[in-house]
Amino acid sequence: MRVARRLRIRGKAGFAVLVALALTAAWGGLSLGLAEEAAKSKGALEKVFPSSNKCKRCHERVFEEWETSPLSRSIHSPVFRASLDEYLAFSGGKEKALCFRCHAPHVGEYPEQAQLFVAQVQSGDPAIDGVGCAQCHLIKQVDRTSHPPVPKYEAGKTLFGPYKDFVQNLAHQSQDLELFRKSDLCLNCHQSVPSAANLGKANDLLGGWESSKTAKSGKECQTCHMPEQVGESANGENKRKVANHTFPGRVGKLRQEAAKLDVETAVKGDQARVTVTVRSLVPHSLPTTHPAWARVVLDVTIKGKNLKTVFADQRVYGRVFADAKGQKTAFDFMATKVLEDTVLKPEETRVETFAFPTPKDTRSFDVEVSLSYAPVSGPPAFLQRIEAESSKGAQDPAFQPIAIVKRAVNVPLP
Repeated sequence: MRVARRLRIRGKAGFAVLVALALTAAWGGLSLGLAEEAAKSKGALEKVFPSSNKCKRCHERVFEEWETSPLSRSIHSPVFRASLDEYLAFSGGKEKALCFRCHAPHVGEYPEQAQLFVAQVQSGDPAIDGVGCAQCHLIKQVDRTSHPPVPKYEAGKTLFGPYKDFVQNLAHQSQDLELFRKSDLCLNCHQSVPSAANLGKANDLLGGWESSKTAKSGKECQTCHMPEQVGESANGENKRKVANHTFPGRVGKLRQEAAKLDVETAVKGDQARVTVTVRSLVPHSLPTTHPAWARVVLDVTIKGKNLKTVFADQRVYGRVFADAKGQKTAFDFMATKVLEDTVLKPEETRVETFAFPTPKDTRSFDVEVSLSYAPVSGPPAFLQRIEAESSKGAQDPAFQPIAIVKRAVNVPLP
């Protein structure tokens, strides 16, 4: 009564307060409703695509391998979080599901919940998986008539895989599918990039991999990126040939088999030359061009007297994109054209020549050659955001080069 009396005394002001209180109550109820709806949506999603942590109970070996892989961090990395924010700002919040088509492909089953996926990433600690067990093992087929190919999920208690001798269990049914032994399984993500980064060509991200010697020999993506090993598929079962789930590539020892370097030197008086033959040993582009800052760098360093560097140069393999204004961009979703393309094609051999003055006052000089994946690049604000998001700050692995192969040669002088 006292509150009402005060509001009546204040006339219009009192009426305004009453309206404000009513609206606050209404908005509070609406917010609660939205929160409940979000919780229900997340619950429905997790019921169909359960967390990989649940699979760990029976598949400990597989889980521990997956947990160390890039796939387990597909929506957890500071780089993805910063990139997603860049994309949302660029697109004005439209097509929120775009980045998740690969980084959390089950968004295709829940397109109306794209904002939930965004909110999970922006939380900094997503409670849902991006690419986990269910995101692959519920795929029953891949539609290659679409560009990029589209995974067709079959929700239920049947999990699909490559094993004919699967063990019966009470947790789920199992079904052997030839798809899990074919590269088709990987294409829905690894041929999917936004905008001009793919130049409108279905196979451009990987290059002409299907016509490579490796593919023609019958090898699939899984041959290298899910190599066979002997172990348990499920806890306690008999050991047999199983697939490795660390998904080696840019990360892992597999990259050391990605290329070979041959070094030749020639000295003619006060001029010297180093010729480096770069042989790509992989049946796809090196590097693949998503993200747009993906680059492989060939560094050549010449060291003379007292191992002092007297010459250094490099070659960069990758693509340089331009946005609609003609400005260089590190984001392929902004790209409208390619300014430069130096990507190593599948199984390509590239010969690079470096000329420099012959080192003086020394009996020999050293040639150091390395091929590496370059660190993340982009606008300063973007890099600062990644650093701020990472628990390791500037020491985050994204800022470090990753060596592929190295060579060192000592060249005697006459």
